[in-house]
Amino acid sequence: MLPRLVAFDLDDTLAPSKSALDPTMIDLLVKLLGVTEVCVISGGQFGQFQSQIIDNLPEISTDNLARLHLMPTCGTQYYRSDDQGWTQVYAENLSDDQKARALGAVEQTARRLGYWESETWGPILEDRGSQITFSALGQAAPVAAKVGWDPTGEKKNALREAVQALLPDLEVRSGGSTSVDITRQGIDKAYGMIRLADLTGVGLEDMLFVGDRLDENGNDYPVKVLGVECIAVEGWPDTAALLEDLIPRYVTV
Repeated sequence: MLPRLVAFDLDDTLAPSKSALDPTMIDLLVKLLGVTEVCVISGGQFGQFQSQIIDNLPEISTDNLARLHLMPTCGTQYYRSDDQGWTQVYAENLSDDQKARALGAVEQTARRLGYWESETWGPILEDRGSQITFSALGQAAPVAAKVGWDPTGEKKNALREAVQALLPDLEVRSGGSTSVDITRQGIDKAYGMIRLADLTGVGLEDMLFVGDRLDENGNDYPVKVLGVECIAVEGWPDTAALLEDLIPRYVTV
């Protein structure tokens, strides 16, 4: 059975971290939208989806664009395209108190552990409405610098565990290569996929998820635990190879 909906992580799955999609991937994504529903669910905020995906899409039909489901901040937000442009369907925003406590806890802990860097590419802390994100080197850090900061994931995991202990009423997760994300409790990518199933009518058993962080400490892991069929990749070329095999199968059915 071919999936009725294919969902993807963004960074290191559809594109290098914080980078625009390669033209090859854009072409494959457009072809996939021609045959099935597509979702992108990632820890980044909507502006990142805009610059990496939307701004690079060619002119495509309204019907095909309507098949694209965008879920920023790990599924705590959901956007669809309509006649007015991109419209937010829902947002599970944090309260002002939750934001203040999350920002304070993660900065305090990062400084105590020696993870608060003085040389960064952009802000270390971001309020994304439905998610507080700590990025050790800033969101615009070069990929090589991010990889070198915490190659084993030990720093992120230590930070996540320590911050979670301070915020038992919130959800603290490992994010990208240098980031930790904080959302309302129980709201992660699994939550986003469940909401997507409810809102689209496509059952979880009819979905396929593709991501690079399906390991136990990764932010894609909740989708695997949920029981959605998952395929692990190590970068966008793996995803491109997967789609080059998958898309023709829709045409021949």
